[in-house]
Amino acid sequence: MNYLDFEKPLAEIEGKAEELRALARQNEKMDVEKEAAALDRKAAEMLRDLYRNLDAWQKCQVARHPDRPHCQDYIETLFTEVTSLQGDRNFADDHAVLGGIARFKDQPVVVIGQEKGNDTKSRIERNFGMARPEGYRKAIRLMDLAHRFGLPVITLIDTPGAYPGKGAEERGQSEAIARSTAKCLEIGVPLVSVVIGEGGSGGAVAFATADRVAMLEHSIYSVISPEGCASILWKDAEKMREAAATLRLTAQDLLKLGVIDEIVKEPLGGAQRDRDVTIQAVGRTIEDLLKGLMGKKPAEIVKARRQKFLDMGSKGLAA
Repeated sequence: MNYLDFEKPLAEIEGKAEELRALARQNEKMDVEKEAAALDRKAAEMLRDLYRNLDAWQKCQVARHPDRPHCQDYIETLFTEVTSLQGDRNFADDHAVLGGIARFKDQPVVVIGQEKGNDTKSRIERNFGMARPEGYRKAIRLMDLAHRFGLPVITLIDTPGAYPGKGAEERGQSEAIARSTAKCLEIGVPLVSVVIGEGGSGGAVAFATADRVAMLEHSIYSVISPEGCASILWKDAEKMREAAATLRLTAQDLLKLGVIDEIVKEPLGGAQRDRDVTIQAVGRTIEDLLKGLMGKKPAEIVKARRQKFLDMGSKGLAA
């Protein structure tokens, strides 16, 4: 178990309980179950207290937790008959973007998502979930395919942002993001997005300009990272806590602002503490959101989606 900074007191208690049980395994005559159970109760109470009122920066940390389920985990669990499609038919394949044709609850769909990787090798291969232009062009190709064959599109968002490297900029990064966002607004099929971790800037919007957008309870969705915002506003990346609060990037704030449509509840302690329960909860949410969109005419879907984003910003929060 990887513990976050604010979870260190919890780590100590859970560690002590495990130490007691380890000693008991080595010495059968030692009875420590009562003491270990008391520590378990104390740890459970502390976990509830910690997660009852997380601030914005703590939610950022939970959203970035390395043990959270990633896009590939959701695809492998929730989808069947997955046929991955590779490349943008122009330059290369982008391993940060997964996508293809699949079945969701026996319904043919197109699924697209950003994959961060789960160890050093896979994170480097996936570029930490930061897509290059070819990733967005692959997504455009998949959305075109969905539109032609009348397949709903499901997108899973988990990225710190689009890759800002020199090569990506030379190959038209901003243009690719803009075209992907425009394609989301053009396709006449249901489009459902779920932010499963980080939703970073245009890199997330390019996949999440959808009919319905849901977020996991402790995920984040923002125009810029707290560190980037702090560097610009205060010339000090260490002020990321103040920046996180100012950005209104939590699922709870974004629901009030009308940016998202639903919050998916996470297990106590975050998605990383019970990956299977989290994945199934996301699956149920996707199923419910798709049901409300099926049977609508393409022109009706496109008009409602465009109007949704034109209306965005009409709600506000007190500073």
